[in-house]
Amino acid sequence: MNRLAHETSPYLRQHADNPVDWYPWGPEAFERARAEDKPILLSVGYSSCHWCHVMAHESFEDPGIAALMNELFVNVKVDREERPDVDDVYMEAVQALTGQGGWPMTVFLTPDGRPFFGGTYFPSTPRGGMIAFPDLCRRIGELWRTRRADVEAQAGQLHGALGRAALLEPAEAVPGADALAGAVAELTAQHDPVHGGFGGAPKFPQATSLALLVRALARGVPDGDEAGVRAVVETSLDAMASGGIYDHLGGGFARYAVDRAWLVPHFEKMLYDQALLARTYLHAWQVLGHERYRQVVDETIGYVLRDLRHPDGGFHSAEDADSEGEEGRFYVWTPEEVAAAVGDERLAAEVMDFYGVTPEGNVEGGRTILNRTHARGALARPDHVEEARRRLFAARERRVRPGLDDKVLTEWNALMLATLAEAAAATGRDDWLAAAVANGEFLLRALRRDDGRWLRSWQADGGARHLAFAADHAALVDAFVRLAEATGQARWIAEARATADALLDLFWDEERGGLFTTGRDAEQLVVRTKDLMDDATPSANSLAAVALLRLAALTGEDRYRDHADRILRLTGPLAARHPTAFGHLLVALDLAVHGIDEVVVTGDRPDLVAVVQRSFLPGAVLAWGERYDSPLWAGRADGAAHVCRDYACQLPATDPGTLAGQLAGAGVVSR
Repeated sequence: MNRLAHETSPYLRQHADNPVDWYPWGPEAFERARAEDKPILLSVGYSSCHWCHVMAHESFEDPGIAALMNELFVNVKVDREERPDVDDVYMEAVQALTGQGGWPMTVFLTPDGRPFFGGTYFPSTPRGGMIAFPDLCRRIGELWRTRRADVEAQAGQLHGALGRAALLEPAEAVPGADALAGAVAELTAQHDPVHGGFGGAPKFPQATSLALLVRALARGVPDGDEAGVRAVVETSLDAMASGGIYDHLGGGFARYAVDRAWLVPHFEKMLYDQALLARTYLHAWQVLGHERYRQVVDETIGYVLRDLRHPDGGFHSAEDADSEGEEGRFYVWTPEEVAAAVGDERLAAEVMDFYGVTPEGNVEGGRTILNRTHARGALARPDHVEEARRRLFAARERRVRPGLDDKVLTEWNALMLATLAEAAAATGRDDWLAAAVANGEFLLRALRRDDGRWLRSWQADGGARHLAFAADHAALVDAFVRLAEATGQARWIAEARATADALLDLFWDEERGGLFTTGRDAEQLVVRTKDLMDDATPSANSLAAVALLRLAALTGEDRYRDHADRILRLTGPLAARHPTAFGHLLVALDLAVHGIDEVVVTGDRPDLVAVVQRSFLPGAVLAWGERYDSPLWAGRADGAAHVCRDYACQLPATDPGTLAGQLAGAGVVSR
């Protein structure tokens, strides 16, 4: 066992018995590198990463290659999900060097942490024009010994190129409605009209961009192509839910598809994808009324609660793509396997037709990824097909499951909590609401220190030890606000305020505005970065802008709104030009441009609360239940609903019909 055996990351512990003398990221590794005058070999990956496993099997488990690594370098292994700050810095360096990035990431550093060479996956033997990893190690070792001045020069140049996002200067004003309209038009133009989504293979869901378009449909597309926007949303959501990227037996989405048609996924399933996609399908169901989208919500949340929930209330991070050493083995079927699982020849034939199972299959070995691409959008299952699906699921449960990354990440849990709370309120699912409350309480109990400092990651065997980042705090603010809106409990507004205050205290850039990735109390890396672009998850600054605007509307705290506006001045112009890279930031811009309506329901009026909760209100917040410190509650008698803008309200509504009419008149209710 090397030094990784007692780490909290399952990914690091997967490498604990490698012959490589791994160090976790920390001062001990850098002290040894300085003492022995060796470069650092930094390897970054994550538990459910297929190619990370491949490189581990090929190189890190090979005694000869490990001996070479140990001779030439101080070797450091990092879980990118546990330390996104480290990953961000060195991924920027790799992208500057190679023009692309990905995982596993392999970077060579000077003993003071400056990168001088890097890439992603390297095979153990030469292949496809790629240098063999042992040969690369020898070349880097020789450069370090014989051309130190060149290495230092390269490190200096790369270091100077890092952290440019943190130097972005803010604009004079927040962009206006024309920027939003332009972003919607640009997204519509980038849409794949045949297969849905944006761009070609590999194809990622881009949930934040689709969520922005659903929001545009809910508000109405002024002077725009509403039919075109609707086509983008329906084509994309139908294609994804019909493809192999969606788990038709157990619910939930794989991370991405390797083809344009969403048929063949990279089979890893990430918590954040479930959170973001379930929310997008939820809003699409509320706006468009398609029951197939509600089905996707039910099945995706069902997957998370069944397979990713820790008994104490937290949500695990991911499931691997691989099982039994083979990617996707858990999910694919032959006709013989279907027949054996279903047990009835005629029923088996019908379910094979329903899910596209053929003797030749759609992947190697005559196996089929279950899908509905031949009947896109037709997801409802007749009773006999549903019975067959249950039998297939039961048979699959007896297979060897993919590996589970059982760490609990604060940011990803907060994303799921926000979705779960909103979905529970919209559907009236009390079990979902109970799970949401349990998750909120778990986060407070397991991931916040006694002194109030939030932590990033928890694992049952090791607890929590890494300081939380800006994205963790921003996602928590939004989650606690959504939980307050779902439960009517004032305690969650108090937690949102406390977390927002910590966010602004620890991460805010007083000079240019926006949030740094790391807190002022955290380890100082070679540069201090800012997380600005929305990628697989919304950026810290996008999350914060949305959360602070909504919290400001509920509490009357202008400083939250002022900080959100400064984020929009910093990133808004970029978002208007590159909408696919700033989908969630554009949601914040939508709130800033159109304003937020405050809806207050006083007293015991569940009928009025339901009117607000059951519709998608893209420009509204809801206060009800327990009162808290806010101008929204001032002078409000019990028993009515009040629709307000900047705390100036319409006449009290005492019946659901009147309230629905006021919401429609205010332009905040979906049609």
